[in-house]
Amino acid sequence: MGLRGCSLHSACPQIRTRSAAAPLWVSRTQSPHTPNRRRANLARLCSSQRDTNNKSAVKASAATASPSRVKSPDQDSFILSTVSEIDKDDSNALADRISHQSGPAASSTTSDDSSGSQFWQELLSSPEPEMFGHRAKSASDAAVLRRKGHLKEQDKMIEFLLAMHHTHTSEEAMQKMERWIMEHRQEPRHSRLRKMVPSIGSFFTPLKLVEAFSEFDQFFALSRRKYVPPNFAEIRHILNIAQVHSSAAGLKLITFDADGTLYADGAHMEHDSKMIGHIINLMRSNVHVAIVTAAGYPGQADKFEQRVAGLTATFRKLRLPQHIMDRQASRKRDIYSSRRCQHTARNQFADATFHIMGGECNYLLRLSPTTKQLEFVPDHEWKTPCMQAWREEDIKYVLKEAEKLLLDTAYRLRLPVKHIIRKERAVGLIPGAPTIYEVLEELAITVQQQLVDAPLPFCAFNGGGDVFVDVGNKSLGLEALMQYLKFTPSQGLHVGDRFTESGNDSATRDCCSILWVANPEETDFLVSMLLKDIRASRAQPYIE
Repeated sequence: MGLRGCSLHSACPQIRTRSAAAPLWVSRTQSPHTPNRRRANLARLCSSQRDTNNKSAVKASAATASPSRVKSPDQDSFILSTVSEIDKDDSNALADRISHQSGPAASSTTSDDSSGSQFWQELLSSPEPEMFGHRAKSASDAAVLRRKGHLKEQDKMIEFLLAMHHTHTSEEAMQKMERWIMEHRQEPRHSRLRKMVPSIGSFFTPLKLVEAFSEFDQFFALSRRKYVPPNFAEIRHILNIAQVHSSAAGLKLITFDADGTLYADGAHMEHDSKMIGHIINLMRSNVHVAIVTAAGYPGQADKFEQRVAGLTATFRKLRLPQHIMDRQASRKRDIYSSRRCQHTARNQFADATFHIMGGECNYLLRLSPTTKQLEFVPDHEWKTPCMQAWREEDIKYVLKEAEKLLLDTAYRLRLPVKHIIRKERAVGLIPGAPTIYEVLEELAITVQQQLVDAPLPFCAFNGGGDVFVDVGNKSLGLEALMQYLKFTPSQGLHVGDRFTESGNDSATRDCCSILWVANPEETDFLVSMLLKDIRASRAQPYIE
């Protein structure tokens, strides 16, 4: 689906042919049926391109050569450097096995295959498709192989709404879906929506889709289109708008994914991030804020703080009152202040505070009200009895089996492996060469489907540039957090960018309402809308 219309001929303009016409690289005076001449021209084209790239590669490798990473002469062999915190002997044994593996496909590779492998590797690693000529800049040519396709756009309910547009107008589709959601909330097991979309989950708030559609339609003219129906992203935007309006009045807890939601993948929350102001305004509006991330650093609160350094620095700079940063202190203050006055300016901060949930559900950190630095919350204070009952031998078994599946699948896909990262509650695979999104998707879903006898819940997810398997998932983390803070699912809202089958945000659908964003810019827009709705719904008077 993501590689629509992409064949060998469409991916490389130099070897594209026209029907009843000569190939693009052949003069119109030449015969199109001269295979020897075509092969010679193509060989010269690829040879000159390889020579240029090989010279650049030699210079680059000479400057960055490292004794810990040596490239095998076989293009299909694995490059493996294992970083392990536990079970180092097992990881080293796996590394030795992979480094000496050579299956039938690898042993039968000819010199032509090696050249072809390098040709496609250049396609994946080239930042711009200029090596294929000006025609390659269209989506139907080489660049299509590097894009993420439609695998990040998977949702049964949205797909059902899109299918309804074959027989309904957009407004009719939204009217019916809004009515079906109301019925589903009353009788989820036997609702019509359950029959039409069997995998549908729970709706913790009503959704006014007709109003949200009307709001979106004012700017994007969906109802005035004749030939172009809404796409996946537009339906997702309408659902997000409806959810923001529905959640604003009773919102008590909002949680954010980190990478791809609060900031770009692999980045950090810097001092100039727009989300810093939004988070502080949410806390001032009596909304508890938490970041739920896959990143896990056991016993290293400073590493968690590095990811949100701009936010914590702002907390310290603004010297926010203790009743904003500390939930227990705010409750004690509320008891005292309520005896004196039931309506004070401080009451709006009663339950506001900040937490970070790391490792999906394995570590909880809070902001110290005195030092304004992150500190770990003891496990017995917040973990559910089920999570506290996890045995260490079961954790090691899950990680060992997951690592084996990742390596075996990478070998099957001929994907070079740069690192296997082994942590206390997670294992991850870092590719040793650029690859496409679909390959990482295959890795994640393979673990999901084949690690069926795991004694503990786990989360295998495609991170966009890597694949990780964590013990537990965000659903367990959110459930424990809401129980710890004494919030109900209807009072919660999770914002994330990975709600597909291989995404680690999808599990949160079982705990609370969600907002599905594609990038930090969408998060900024939706949180701005949410803050506006919160102020309007609570209509708090300004008190000096």
